[in-house]
Amino acid sequence: MPLLRSLWYRSRKEARDDAEAGRSITMPTQSVVPPLQQVIKRLVIAMVVLIVTVVIVYFDREGYNDNSDGSVDLIDAAYYATVTLSTTGYGDITPVSDAARLTNIFVITPLRVLFLIILVGTTLEVLTERTRQQVRIHRWRSRTRNHIVLIGYGTKGQHAVRTLVGQGIDKDRIVVVDAQQKAVTAAGDDGLVAINGDATLSETLLKAELHRASQVIVAPQRDETATLITLTARQLNRRATIVVAVREDENVPLLKQSGADTVVTSSSSAGRLLGTFMASPPAARTLEDLMTLGSGLDLIERPVASEEVGRTPRECGDLVLAVIRDRKRLDYAVGWRTELRAGDRVITVSRPVSEAAAE
Repeated sequence: MPLLRSLWYRSRKEARDDAEAGRSITMPTQSVVPPLQQVIKRLVIAMVVLIVTVVIVYFDREGYNDNSDGSVDLIDAAYYATVTLSTTGYGDITPVSDAARLTNIFVITPLRVLFLIILVGTTLEVLTERTRQQVRIHRWRSRTRNHIVLIGYGTKGQHAVRTLVGQGIDKDRIVVVDAQQKAVTAAGDDGLVAINGDATLSETLLKAELHRASQVIVAPQRDETATLITLTARQLNRRATIVVAVREDENVPLLKQSGADTVVTSSSSAGRLLGTFMASPPAARTLEDLMTLGSGLDLIERPVASEEVGRTPRECGDLVLAVIRDRKRLDYAVGWRTELRAGDRVITVSRPVSEAAAE
């Protein structure tokens, strides 16, 4: 198994790559036990170990010798267990029988080791956390395939993630890249794997396993940065679908030449929405509902159901806006008259699943 292999053996190159990745990759934040609960838990375990040792010594008390009176009672057993587990060992109570000595070798000595581990639990926990982090990174890097790389976790990037998750994309399939540590930390808190670094550099995108990704979303703050990132991403991955968000329309042709499949212009989109609000506020609100997942109307893509095969889009339960066939989109005018086939996909206007289930 890859996990057991990563615990037992890693090549020098794998260890160096994981150590380097660990300085820039932030794994999703996991629940952390409060410090007081950790201390109480360790104290309870230590007391259990001590009590078990006392019971073992007391039941085999005939095999021990107390230099003061020759016999071992319950208090002597507790005293011996305490000084033995703490490695103090005054020597006033000693095992004399073969059974007692064998018990010390095979039972009490392992308990002493466990007791010491509990005492130095804080240091051990730090080492364990580092090992666990490296194992998580190694396992993530070996398993990540056909994922989505999101470059830029600002307002656009965060809304893109919410939409993807709302459409059913698992968070494990989304990897965030951002140059600001604050954004990387926020992505980790949101349950995403995040990489801190300059996305215009190949080494940063390789840490995000971009060469194995199926889709790339480029949403930085500056258009020129988006162009450089798109060029680098396309060089690393020739087959991935790259979607880029920019501010100005004049940069669209350059990004298309750089390898972007789709370019979304935020300024022109905002301008069209503003104009629609002025001309028809209800139409603009409807458009806004379509653009905001879960707000009343959802624009989704889904496969054609078996009962819909052979029917026209007009006969579907949802309002069909377009039909996708052989990766080509049939628009409203053409797709509205065609008969649906098995393997087709449709873009529909639907109500949120939560609202439909409520009724």
